[in-house]
Amino acid sequence: MATVLYITANPNDHQASFSMAVGKEFIDAYRQANPGDEIIHLDLFKENVPQIDGDVLNGWNKLRSGAAFDTLTADEQAKIARLAQIVDQYVAADKYVYVSPMWNFSFPPVLKAYIDAICAVGKTFKYTEQGPVGLLNDKKALHIQASGGVYSEGPAAGFENGHSYLAKIMQFTGVPSFEGIFVEGMAAAPGEAETIKANAIVKAKEAAARF
Repeated sequence: MATVLYITANPNDHQASFSMAVGKEFIDAYRQANPGDEIIHLDLFKENVPQIDGDVLNGWNKLRSGAAFDTLTADEQAKIARLAQIVDQYVAADKYVYVSPMWNFSFPPVLKAYIDAICAVGKTFKYTEQGPVGLLNDKKALHIQASGGVYSEGPAAGFENGHSYLAKIMQFTGVPSFEGIFVEGMAAAPGEAETIKANAIVKAKEAAARF
């Protein structure tokens, strides 16, 4: 049995969001094909994902200096403990499904906070004399991204900083299998929006069968 983290970064549900609609179709198809797998939905707009702020940095510095965890402030303890829970859950999972819209050429800030939480030295990567090495060599990941324009290819591809950034994070943490499903162009061609979504759903179901 595999554990799948279904990580969504969208304040809207599948009825109001193209990315969430395609994500739902993917996860429903995956569940049907893999009834024994555990699927954990992480709605990042509802999860407690601490930002790496002054409390976290101060707490980490104290711990590195030899301080005991219980000597940290209450805020430092709470945030650092929660970050540890997040990365431990991530490492324990087998597969990752990210779902996000493109906001201003990237993704919502809650997803960046989550990425910061899971990029933890000694957990998802390590430093070596040859440079950083990813530790998640037995995982696989998929990203569903929706955007009003077309950014996966063509003249605007250079503006795309969502999927391409996540691809770099997967490479950095050692995930050997990463693919993307793009739901794009709905604002540029509103009359074709439903067709674009339907085509993306077909791709999502195909991906679910092999994921």
